[in-house]
Amino acid sequence: MKAAEHSFVTQPTLTMQVKKLEEELGTVIFNRNKTPLQPTRAGEKIIEQARIILNEAERLYELVKAEKEEMKGDFRVGVIPTVAPYLLPLILSPFVENYPEARLVIEELQSEEIIACLKKEEIDVGILATPLNEKNIREIPLYYEPFLVYASPGHPLYEADRVKEEDLTSDGLWLLSEGHCFRNQTLNICHYKEEMDRKKGFSYESGSIEALKNMVRNNSGYTLVPEMAVLNEIDSPYVKRIEGEEPVREISLAAYAGYPKQFFLHALKSLIVPAVPDRFVKNEKPLKIKWR
Repeated sequence: MKAAEHSFVTQPTLTMQVKKLEEELGTVIFNRNKTPLQPTRAGEKIIEQARIILNEAERLYELVKAEKEEMKGDFRVGVIPTVAPYLLPLILSPFVENYPEARLVIEELQSEEIIACLKKEEIDVGILATPLNEKNIREIPLYYEPFLVYASPGHPLYEADRVKEEDLTSDGLWLLSEGHCFRNQTLNICHYKEEMDRKKGFSYESGSIEALKNMVRNNSGYTLVPEMAVLNEIDSPYVKRIEGEEPVREISLAAYAGYPKQFFLHALKSLIVPAVPDRFVKNEKPLKIKWR
Protein backbone atom coordinates (compact mmCIF):
# COMPACT_ATOMS: atom_id res chain seq x y z
CA MET A 1 0.00 0.00 0.00
CA LYS A 2 2.79 2.44 0.88
CA ALA A 3 4.42 1.90 -2.54
CA ALA A 4 1.10 2.64 -4.24
CA GLU A 5 0.61 5.80 -2.14
CA HIS A 6 4.12 7.07 -2.97
CA SER A 7 3.45 6.38 -6.65
CA PHE A 8 0.07 8.19 -6.49
CA VAL A 9 -1.77 5.17 -7.94
CA THR A 10 -4.04 2.47 -6.52
CA GLN A 11 -2.62 -0.86 -5.35
CA PRO A 12 -4.21 -2.85 -8.25
CA THR A 13 -2.80 -0.36 -10.78
CA LEU A 14 0.70 -0.61 -9.31
CA THR A 15 0.53 -4.44 -9.26
CA MET A 16 -0.54 -4.47 -12.90
CA GLN A 17 2.30 -2.10 -13.90
CA VAL A 18 4.90 -4.26 -12.12
CA LYS A 19 3.58 -7.41 -13.85
CA LYS A 20 3.71 -5.63 -17.21
CA LEU A 21 7.35 -4.62 -16.59
CA GLU A 22 8.24 -8.21 -15.61
CA GLU A 23 6.69 -9.46 -18.85
CA GLU A 24 8.65 -6.91 -20.91
CA LEU A 25 11.94 -7.79 -19.16
CA GLY A 26 11.23 -11.53 -19.12
CA THR A 27 12.06 -11.96 -15.44
CA VAL A 28 10.43 -11.85 -12.02
CA ILE A 29 11.24 -8.73 -10.00
CA PHE A 30 9.46 -9.57 -6.71
CA ASN A 31 9.06 -12.82 -4.85
CA ARG A 32 5.36 -12.81 -4.02
CA ASN A 33 5.62 -15.90 -1.77
CA LYS A 34 7.33 -13.89 0.97
CA THR A 35 5.78 -11.40 3.35
CA PRO A 36 6.65 -8.63 3.29
CA LEU A 37 7.28 -8.62 -0.45
CA GLN A 38 10.96 -9.17 -1.30
CA PRO A 39 12.79 -8.48 -4.57
CA THR A 40 14.38 -11.42 -6.34
CA ARG A 41 18.12 -11.44 -7.05
CA ALA A 42 17.42 -10.10 -10.55
CA GLY A 43 14.90 -7.68 -9.03
CA GLU A 44 17.56 -6.19 -6.72
CA LYS A 45 19.77 -5.40 -9.72
CA ILE A 46 16.82 -3.93 -11.64
CA ILE A 47 15.84 -1.73 -8.67
CA GLU A 48 19.45 -0.57 -8.26
CA GLN A 49 19.66 0.35 -11.93
CA ALA A 50 16.25 2.07 -11.75
CA ARG A 51 17.54 4.29 -8.93
CA ILE A 52 20.54 5.26 -11.08
CA ILE A 53 18.24 6.11 -14.00
CA LEU A 54 15.96 8.21 -11.79
CA ASN A 55 18.94 10.07 -10.31
CA GLU A 56 20.33 10.74 -13.79
CA ALA A 57 16.92 11.95 -14.93
CA GLU A 58 16.79 14.34 -11.98
CA ARG A 59 20.29 15.51 -12.81
CA LEU A 60 19.20 16.13 -16.39
CA TYR A 61 16.42 18.43 -15.16
CA GLU A 62 18.91 20.24 -12.95
CA LEU A 63 21.30 20.69 -15.87
CA VAL A 64 18.53 22.14 -18.02
CA LYS A 65 17.48 24.44 -15.20
CA ALA A 66 21.07 25.60 -14.71
CA GLU A 67 21.45 26.17 -18.45
CA LYS A 68 18.36 28.36 -18.44
CA GLU A 69 19.76 30.45 -15.60
CA GLU A 70 23.40 30.49 -16.66
CA MET A 71 24.69 33.64 -18.27
CA LYS A 72 27.22 32.02 -20.57
CA GLY A 73 27.67 32.07 -24.33
CA ASP A 74 26.05 34.23 -27.00
CA PHE A 75 22.74 36.02 -26.59
CA ARG A 76 21.26 37.50 -29.76
CA VAL A 77 19.37 40.78 -29.39
CA GLY A 78 17.52 42.83 -32.00
CA VAL A 79 17.04 46.53 -31.21
CA ILE A 80 15.14 49.15 -33.20
CA PRO A 81 17.35 52.00 -34.54
CA THR A 82 15.53 54.71 -32.58
CA VAL A 83 16.40 52.98 -29.28
CA ALA A 84 19.81 51.40 -29.91
CA PRO A 85 22.12 54.48 -29.98
CA TYR A 86 20.62 55.96 -26.82
CA LEU A 87 19.94 52.95 -24.60
CA LEU A 88 22.73 50.51 -25.43
CA PRO A 89 25.65 52.74 -24.35
CA LEU A 90 24.05 52.92 -20.90
CA ILE A 91 23.81 49.16 -20.34
CA LEU A 92 26.65 47.51 -22.28
CA SER A 93 29.45 48.17 -19.76
CA PRO A 94 27.36 47.03 -16.75
CA PHE A 95 26.33 43.90 -18.67
CA VAL A 96 29.95 42.97 -19.48
CA GLU A 97 30.99 43.68 -15.89
CA ASN A 98 28.16 41.64 -14.34
CA TYR A 99 28.22 38.75 -16.83
CA PRO A 100 31.80 38.27 -18.06
CA GLU A 101 31.08 34.85 -19.60
CA ALA A 102 28.18 36.12 -21.70
CA ARG A 103 28.38 37.91 -25.05
CA LEU A 104 25.66 40.12 -26.49
CA VAL A 105 25.32 39.84 -30.26
CA ILE A 106 23.35 42.97 -31.11
CA GLU A 107 21.78 43.92 -34.43
CA GLU A 108 19.80 47.03 -35.31
CA LEU A 109 16.59 45.86 -36.94
CA GLN A 110 13.30 47.50 -37.79
CA SER A 111 10.30 46.33 -35.78
CA GLU A 112 8.82 44.02 -38.41
CA GLU A 113 12.25 42.41 -38.86
CA ILE A 114 12.52 41.80 -35.11
CA ILE A 115 9.07 40.20 -35.06
CA ALA A 116 9.99 37.92 -37.98
CA CYS A 117 13.29 36.92 -36.32
CA LEU A 118 11.55 36.14 -33.03
CA LYS A 119 9.03 33.91 -34.76
CA LYS A 120 11.85 32.00 -36.45
CA GLU A 121 13.82 31.94 -33.16
CA GLU A 122 16.75 33.60 -34.94
CA ILE A 123 17.21 36.03 -32.05
CA ASP A 124 16.71 35.59 -28.33
CA VAL A 125 15.17 38.94 -27.50
CA GLY A 126 13.93 42.10 -29.15
CA ILE A 127 13.89 45.61 -27.70
CA LEU A 128 11.21 47.62 -29.49
CA ALA A 129 8.03 49.67 -29.26
CA THR A 130 4.92 47.77 -28.22
CA PRO A 131 2.17 46.60 -28.17
CA LEU A 132 2.75 44.14 -31.00
CA ASN A 133 -0.48 42.14 -30.67
CA GLU A 134 1.31 38.97 -31.72
CA LYS A 135 -0.10 35.75 -30.27
CA ASN A 136 3.21 33.89 -29.93
CA ILE A 137 5.39 36.75 -28.69
CA ARG A 138 5.69 37.68 -25.04
CA GLU A 139 6.09 41.38 -24.17
CA ILE A 140 7.73 42.72 -21.00
CA PRO A 141 7.19 46.51 -20.73
CA LEU A 142 10.27 48.43 -19.57
CA TYR A 143 9.47 52.14 -19.75
CA TYR A 144 7.33 54.82 -21.36
CA GLU A 145 9.35 57.35 -23.32
CA PRO A 146 7.85 60.77 -24.15
CA PHE A 147 7.78 62.23 -27.66
CA LEU A 148 9.29 65.72 -27.77
CA VAL A 149 9.32 68.38 -30.46
CA TYR A 150 12.65 69.43 -31.97
CA ALA A 151 12.10 72.74 -33.82
CA SER A 152 14.26 75.04 -35.92
CA PRO A 153 14.53 78.79 -35.09
CA GLY A 154 12.86 79.40 -38.45
CA HIS A 155 9.72 77.45 -37.50
CA PRO A 156 6.73 78.86 -35.50
CA LEU A 157 6.98 76.02 -32.95
CA TYR A 158 10.43 77.29 -31.89
CA GLU A 159 8.86 80.25 -30.07
CA ALA A 160 6.45 78.15 -27.97
CA ASP A 161 7.25 77.15 -24.38
CA ARG A 162 5.05 74.09 -24.84
CA VAL A 163 3.61 72.91 -28.12
CA LYS A 164 -0.11 72.32 -28.57
CA GLU A 165 -0.97 69.07 -30.28
CA GLU A 166 -3.14 70.83 -32.86
CA ASP A 167 -0.07 72.80 -33.98
CA LEU A 168 1.75 69.61 -35.00
CA THR A 169 0.91 69.76 -38.68
CA SER A 170 2.65 68.56 -41.81
CA ASP A 171 4.12 72.03 -42.40
CA GLY A 172 7.90 71.61 -42.19
CA LEU A 173 7.73 68.12 -40.64
CA TRP A 174 10.82 65.94 -41.09
CA LEU A 175 10.19 62.20 -40.98
CA LEU A 176 12.05 58.94 -40.62
CA SER A 177 11.92 56.74 -43.70
CA GLU A 178 9.31 54.05 -44.34
CA GLY A 179 9.54 50.96 -42.15
CA HIS A 180 10.40 52.73 -38.90
CA CYS A 181 7.73 52.36 -36.22
CA PHE A 182 8.70 55.81 -34.92
CA ARG A 183 7.61 57.29 -38.27
CA ASN A 184 4.15 55.74 -37.89
CA GLN A 185 3.88 57.00 -34.33
CA THR A 186 4.88 60.51 -35.44
CA LEU A 187 2.19 60.51 -38.10
CA ASN A 188 -0.35 59.32 -35.53
CA ILE A 189 0.49 62.27 -33.27
CA CYS A 190 0.77 64.96 -35.95
CA HIS A 191 -2.07 66.17 -38.12
CA TYR A 192 -0.57 64.58 -41.18
CA LYS A 193 -1.69 65.59 -44.65
CA GLU A 194 -0.92 63.77 -47.87
CA GLU A 195 0.46 66.97 -49.39
CA MET A 196 3.64 67.27 -47.33
CA ASP A 197 5.31 70.66 -47.44
CA ARG A 198 6.45 71.19 -51.05
CA LYS A 199 8.11 74.56 -50.39
CA LYS A 200 11.47 73.05 -49.48
CA GLY A 201 12.22 72.22 -53.09
CA PHE A 202 13.23 68.67 -52.12
CA SER A 203 12.01 65.71 -50.11
CA TYR A 204 14.16 64.06 -47.47
CA GLU A 205 13.40 61.10 -45.20
CA SER A 206 16.10 59.68 -42.96
CA GLY A 207 16.77 56.41 -41.18
CA SER A 208 18.35 58.26 -38.25
CA ILE A 209 16.98 60.52 -35.51
CA GLU A 210 20.37 62.29 -35.39
CA ALA A 211 20.15 63.06 -39.11
CA LEU A 212 16.71 64.59 -38.63
CA LYS A 213 18.00 66.74 -35.76
CA ASN A 214 20.84 67.96 -37.97
CA MET A 215 18.37 68.82 -40.75
CA VAL A 216 16.32 70.86 -38.28
CA ARG A 217 19.34 72.69 -36.85
CA ASN A 218 20.85 73.50 -40.23
CA ASN A 219 17.74 74.13 -42.29
CA SER A 220 14.20 74.70 -41.07
CA GLY A 221 11.11 72.85 -39.92
CA TYR A 222 10.68 70.46 -37.03
CA THR A 223 10.61 66.80 -36.13
CA LEU A 224 9.54 64.61 -33.23
CA VAL A 225 12.21 62.85 -31.19
CA PRO A 226 12.21 60.30 -28.36
CA GLU A 227 13.33 61.95 -25.13
CA MET A 228 16.35 59.65 -24.78
CA ALA A 229 17.69 61.26 -27.97
CA VAL A 230 17.85 64.70 -26.31
CA LEU A 231 18.65 63.93 -22.66
CA ASN A 232 21.94 65.84 -22.98
CA GLU A 233 20.21 68.88 -24.50
CA ILE A 234 16.88 68.82 -22.69
CA ASP A 235 17.17 72.54 -21.87
CA SER A 236 18.05 73.49 -25.42
CA PRO A 237 15.72 76.00 -27.13
CA TYR A 238 15.28 73.43 -29.91
CA VAL A 239 13.51 71.03 -27.54
CA LYS A 240 9.83 71.51 -26.66
CA ARG A 241 7.40 69.43 -24.65
CA ILE A 242 3.89 68.74 -25.88
CA GLU A 243 1.18 70.42 -23.82
CA GLY A 244 -1.35 68.38 -21.87
CA GLU A 245 -1.15 64.61 -21.56
CA GLU A 246 2.26 63.78 -22.97
CA PRO A 247 2.27 61.13 -25.72
CA VAL A 248 4.72 58.29 -25.08
CA ARG A 249 5.95 55.11 -26.70
CA GLU A 250 6.05 51.88 -24.71
CA ILE A 251 9.45 50.19 -24.97
CA SER A 252 9.51 46.51 -24.10
CA LEU A 253 11.53 43.33 -24.19
CA ALA A 254 9.99 40.79 -26.53
CA ALA A 255 10.72 37.05 -26.69
CA TYR A 256 9.08 34.16 -28.48
CA ALA A 257 6.54 32.18 -26.49
CA GLY A 258 8.26 29.48 -24.46
CA TYR A 259 11.67 31.18 -24.53
CA PRO A 260 13.54 29.21 -21.83
CA LYS A 261 16.25 31.63 -20.70
CA GLN A 262 14.14 33.69 -18.31
CA PHE A 263 17.25 34.68 -16.38
CA PHE A 264 18.52 36.58 -19.41
CA LEU A 265 15.25 38.54 -19.68
CA HIS A 266 15.49 39.39 -15.99
CA ALA A 267 19.14 40.42 -16.36
CA LEU A 268 18.35 42.79 -19.24
CA LYS A 269 15.38 44.34 -17.46
CA SER A 270 17.39 44.83 -14.26
CA LEU A 271 19.99 46.81 -16.24
CA ILE A 272 17.65 48.80 -18.50
CA VAL A 273 15.09 50.08 -15.99
CA PRO A 274 17.62 51.85 -13.70
CA ALA A 275 19.38 53.32 -16.76
CA VAL A 276 16.41 55.42 -17.93
CA PRO A 277 14.87 58.39 -16.09
CA ASP A 278 12.61 57.35 -13.21
CA ARG A 279 9.64 59.23 -14.64
CA PHE A 280 9.69 56.93 -17.71
CA VAL A 281 9.08 53.92 -15.47
CA LYS A 282 6.65 55.50 -13.00
CA ASN A 283 4.20 56.74 -15.62
CA GLU A 284 1.10 54.91 -14.37
CA LYS A 285 -1.42 56.00 -17.04
CA PRO A 286 0.65 56.62 -20.17
CA LEU A 287 -0.86 57.95 -23.39
CA LYS A 288 0.64 55.17 -25.49
CA ILE A 289 1.00 55.87 -29.20
CA LYS A 290 0.63 52.76 -31.33
CA TRP A 291 2.58 52.12 -34.51
CA ARG A 292 0.67 49.17 -35.99
